[in-house]
Amino acid sequence: MKTTPAQKQTRILVQAAAAVCEEKKGQHTRILELDPVDSGLSDFFLVTSATNQRQAVAIADEIELRLKHNFGAYPNSVEGRRNGEWILLDYVDFVIHVFLAEKRAFYDIERLRKSARPLTPAEFDAELTAELKEKTRAVRSKAATAKASAGKTASKGTPKKSTKIAKAMSAAKKARAGSKPPRKKKPARRPGKS
Repeated sequence: MKTTPAQKQTRILVQAAAAVCEEKKGQHTRILELDPVDSGLSDFFLVTSATNQRQAVAIADEIELRLKHNFGAYPNSVEGRRNGEWILLDYVDFVIHVFLAEKRAFYDIERLRKSARPLTPAEFDAELTAELKEKTRAVRSKAATAKASAGKTASKGTPKKSTKIAKAMSAAKKARAGSKPPRKKKPARRPGKS
């Protein structure tokens, strides 16, 4: 499945938000890749749990701050920050849910989105890395093919410039070595004498 640059950017933002959840000790962090047919809402849900309201607010604040500073991404809306039991950060292409553990169990978003594919941040990271490696291989093979075809066209007529230059330098060294004795260095001038 091919992804567009916008989808890749969304995946990077979700990955950065998941990293913040892990750093701030969010529990049971899950990324739900929503089925495009089933959901016109967004592409991903990021769901994490906090042990208390203060931690939930800290996780949400850090996600918002990090995405703003590192990527220039601002949430479309933020809900529940004052109460701190269920904080929702809506970035349109993905939505972040920071729950208190008991509220997460009560609402059970993972069960409501049965068609979504649940991923841990590590699995999500592995998929993104594999996708990046595949893209790198494709670009390198294109570059190698282009380089090989350029080398074939250059070698058809005359030798490459670097080969010509190397041969000319070699011939010049041989000529110098056989015709003239090596030069002696002149002594350095002393100041005051002419």
